[in-house]
Amino acid sequence: MPPLAVRAWSATTALGRGVQAQHAALLERRSGLRPNDFGPDNADGVPLPCWIGRVDGLEDAPLPAQFARWECRNNRLAWLALQQDGMLDAVRDAVDRLGAERVALVIGTSTSSIGASEEAYRDLQPDADGTPAFPPELARPIVHTVHSLGDFVQQVSGARGPCITVATACSSSAKVFAQAARLIEAGVVDAALVGGVDTLCGSVLYGFNSLQLVSAQPCRPFDADRDGLSLGEAGGFALLERVPADTHALRLLGYGESSDAHHMSSPHPQGLGALQAMNEALARAGIAPEDVDYLNLHGTSTPANDRIEAAAVASLFPARLHASSTKGWTGHTLGAAGIVEAVFCLIALQHGTLPGILNSATPDPACGPQIRFDNAQAAIQVAMTNSFGFGGNNASLVFGVSA
Repeated sequence: MPPLAVRAWSATTALGRGVQAQHAALLERRSGLRPNDFGPDNADGVPLPCWIGRVDGLEDAPLPAQFARWECRNNRLAWLALQQDGMLDAVRDAVDRLGAERVALVIGTSTSSIGASEEAYRDLQPDADGTPAFPPELARPIVHTVHSLGDFVQQVSGARGPCITVATACSSSAKVFAQAARLIEAGVVDAALVGGVDTLCGSVLYGFNSLQLVSAQPCRPFDADRDGLSLGEAGGFALLERVPADTHALRLLGYGESSDAHHMSSPHPQGLGALQAMNEALARAGIAPEDVDYLNLHGTSTPANDRIEAAAVASLFPARLHASSTKGWTGHTLGAAGIVEAVFCLIALQHGTLPGILNSATPDPACGPQIRFDNAQAAIQVAMTNSFGFGGNNASLVFGVSA
């Protein structure tokens, strides 16, 4: 594929707001995880015993009055994330330069604004004929759809090209890069705002807990004693644009997607979907596995996911590869994981900071030499990221520096 310039990028997570906050936490090996202090409480009247990556300040940051129709926690985080690193200004500049209809929006999420729907159902009130109804302040249909996020970002950005919501579980905001690349390559648009936002809610916390995937301790990716994930929330965005080959910019070099459909929640035992996505991304980028300098792994800290992903990586890449999971920093941010970890790859390319793995101390002997617990510092040319979702929805992205 023709490489696409990444004109601007940003992420807001439990580590803080914007790229500088993310980079500082990576360097300091400072986690954003905390004991769960997010409701609703469980049947015993206490929060679910786990660790979470919560973004501070959302409760005190309502949307501007003109966007009250979209008010909810998820869109608050989207608005907050768009304010960082000049992101919203960059999109509006693209709209001015290229025309509003030539800028697409491709936004990923897993649960979108379902937290508002949970609240509405908890607070049902009788309407005029006695039928249970949403309370007036939550009787806003747009926030009860998965497209709430995409519709909101379209309103605030001014972009009027295709507006697409991608909801493929944990691969959502990685797959947005592939969708945007196809739109640009087909000539439908000249640029695309891609990104993803997911926020904590009861459905996420108790849904994953019902699958016995949530650890009571901070997650320990690829540790021999790992026992589950830590959930988080995050928002992030990037602006992709077709540019002349001699323009200096970080670039999206390739993407790979697969859908192995092995199981509703478990990865394929031989990692076939993961391998297919990685191989396809490398092929589109026109590079070999040995050309990759850093790989950000999906690495959820569940026993099966980490073992299968590590085996797939070991079968494809040389031992010298620095591969790690950053979910010990942010928690698993679900539909936002792809964009957050793409930003970590861009940080690695720009600053040479190769994250290790937090909280993990005992390497799993079943994992290959590519898995690194310690940070490293090195100038690199190519970084790659994996995002694997429920149902076998897999995506891999390759980023690089301009020649």
